[in-house]
Amino acid sequence: MTEISPSERILCALDTTDTDQAMRLAQTIKNHVGGVKLGFEFFYANGVEGYKAVAECNMPIFLDLKLHDIPNTVAKAIHSLMPLKPAILTIHTSGGPAMMRAAVQAAREAAEQVGCARPLIVGVTILTSLDDPDLEAIGMHAPVSDQAVRLARLAKDCGLDGVVCSSHEITAIKEACGREFKLVVPGIRPKGSQSEDQKRIMTPEQAVSLGADYLVIGRPITKAADPAAAAINIANELNG
Repeated sequence: MTEISPSERILCALDTTDTDQAMRLAQTIKNHVGGVKLGFEFFYANGVEGYKAVAECNMPIFLDLKLHDIPNTVAKAIHSLMPLKPAILTIHTSGGPAMMRAAVQAAREAAEQVGCARPLIVGVTILTSLDDPDLEAIGMHAPVSDQAVRLARLAKDCGLDGVVCSSHEITAIKEACGREFKLVVPGIRPKGSQSEDQKRIMTPEQAVSLGADYLVIGRPITKAADPAAAAINIANELNG
């Protein structure tokens, strides 16, 4: 398995609707992170043209759209997105086995048609804003950790490359799914950062020591006075 450098583990979440701001941030940090994440907020506001503008910075893009629909619709969506050549694409594991398998097959076929590398297809398990009482409220009676592991096993069985999970499920999922099953971990806060809307958080060093492959970090970088320096400091923290 190829070793990932500390800076390559960092995926910076560009949580903005401003294309110019996203481009400036991407350009500023491009040599200090492994890629940038574009999600609902940006993509719904700016669409394909906004995505392409950020992609001109020539860095990997994690397109976090959390696709969740019937298998055929998700497959068609992935075919539509593949010309953008994302490095990572997310779907919801709660969409079920047929949907996940359709997503993997569509990504493989679409990448061949476009002539690009297939993106990592990563499944969202349990959002890091949720805790046990939240799951209980929506009718899921298993603890967060048990539900996340169950969904991760299902994702691996369906051919996904990995999952998005809380740092607190890293150890259990790695034990259940193996070292090569990729874990993309949000809810990461460097030492001294505020938790804000994340309920299940951990420092970068703690998460990687447990087995996280990629760390999604947004405001600690994007809201810093010097985003590049903030990214460098996080990479240095990972270096020990």
